[in-house]
Amino acid sequence: MAKNEKSAAKAPAGEDTEASKSWLYIVGAVAAAVLIGGIVYWQTGSKAGPSGAPDSAELMAPGPLPDISLGQEDAPNTIVEYASMTCPHCAQFHQFVLPELKTKYVDTGKVRLIFREFPLDRLAAYANMLARCAGPDRFYPMLSALFATQSSWALPGEEGLEQLRTVGKQAGFTTEKFDQCISDEELFNKIAETRARANETFGVNSTPTFFINGEKLTGEQTLSGFEAMFVEGTVAPSGAASPDDEQGEPEEQSNQ
Repeated sequence: MAKNEKSAAKAPAGEDTEASKSWLYIVGAVAAAVLIGGIVYWQTGSKAGPSGAPDSAELMAPGPLPDISLGQEDAPNTIVEYASMTCPHCAQFHQFVLPELKTKYVDTGKVRLIFREFPLDRLAAYANMLARCAGPDRFYPMLSALFATQSSWALPGEEGLEQLRTVGKQAGFTTEKFDQCISDEELFNKIAETRARANETFGVNSTPTFFINGEKLTGEQTLSGFEAMFVEGTVAPSGAASPDDEQGEPEEQSNQ
């Protein structure tokens, strides 16, 4: 079952007053403005949004943030993923499904994957900001690290923020860089706009939500669920060998 917007109010990053006060003390006035906007946004939630498959051109059109993709731009299959960093089903996909999908389809030029932000709570938005601040080359490794350690930092109040800070330090963020990153009001607003566009234009109201070649797929999935929606003739046969090591890692593309 997908993680619905209505449950976001009870998500690990709750909007408790004491945590908010502590956060204001940590990062100052700039973060305060971001935080206030975030509280209002997360509390208002999402609308049902349009139903059915979205317009493919609109889905692939540039959004508030540049898409950072895995795989070849001209791959015959494209997966657009909307996920929240505090969503357990999203973490399950990144830890247990994506590695095989990447080996069989992304690395062989058959699938292009695009991750887009759909935070269900304040802490998820901060985690998204860390991944963006890591830069295009480290974006997916940072996502992987955050999902792999989700249970250690997706916690209520100040503890969640401090544990997220610890993960950031392990990834090379100094205290100053961490605070600068999640105090970036422009980045925070663009992540909020990305979520709003997904909801209002594409009908996303739960995570994870995938669009495979424009067709919507929601909730926890296995690899076979994706394969069933791939272009005919591109599904790898059972037991297919992985690509040769010399092919190296797929290029990550930042599309303006």
